[in-house]
Amino acid sequence: MPESATDVRGGAVAPVGDQPMLVFKKVSLAFDDNVVLRDVSFTLRQGHTKLLLGASGSGKSTILKITLGLLKPDAGEVWVRGVRVDEMTEAQMMGVRTDLGMVFQDGALFDSLTVGENVGFKLYESTEQSLAAVRTRVEQVLELVGLGEFIDRMPAELSGGQRRRVAIARAMASKPRILLYDEPTTGLDPITALSVDEEIVKMRDLEEVTSVLVTHQLRDAFFVTDFEAVRGAQGVEFREAHERKLDEAEFIMLKEGVVHFEGNSRELRASRDPYITTFLS
Repeated sequence: MPESATDVRGGAVAPVGDQPMLVFKKVSLAFDDNVVLRDVSFTLRQGHTKLLLGASGSGKSTILKITLGLLKPDAGEVWVRGVRVDEMTEAQMMGVRTDLGMVFQDGALFDSLTVGENVGFKLYESTEQSLAAVRTRVEQVLELVGLGEFIDRMPAELSGGQRRRVAIARAMASKPRILLYDEPTTGLDPITALSVDEEIVKMRDLEEVTSVLVTHQLRDAFFVTDFEAVRGAQGVEFREAHERKLDEAEFIMLKEGVVHFEGNSRELRASRDPYITTFLS
């Protein structure tokens, strides 16, 4: 029996006003004989964070792809903001994706476009806003990630950490309710990775964005769960998370496609499960 620190509530969508942002209910997926996910269930509420841990191939990134509609599960249900999406067509999913922002591990910027053009790409292509309004929004999100002065630079002029922060700004430009992060600090040194972690926390706490973070970097995961961002006299400050905030960030550890653990950072650290203690060591 998998260890679970909290009840997994993958049932019916709650009434309007208390609607989960994301629900997986007994989701399974296999490629031929390779079972990737088996009966995965969890509920993600507004402003909360789920951090997906597990060995390579355990199904972490697959959960993001299913959420985006890039993969269809073999069984189970997937709900995004109260709408069931696992049976939707590609055309129907386009509307759902307006509420989903994706940050890839390599940033995935267009090298031929400026930083500002990269951040505003989706808005320039699909919005009815004026060019001036889009530019204003681009400036806002770049200021939020501390890169306002880089708006007219090219991606080749940026460091690895700056490229990741631009990717976060691009994901935020259209004001999605949910941000999905796929290994956003992979390949970065600890100091640069911390700057990306801080942006993830800022998006959650200052922009009230709901988050799903796939990572294998425990240092980054624990920073996101154990700290919160607040506006202070000197700008944005980071402090140890209050008790309520700690409970809004939960780990899901996958083992061979099954939810092996779900709980907050205190419960994860206190676990004596052999798989978890080996993973954390």
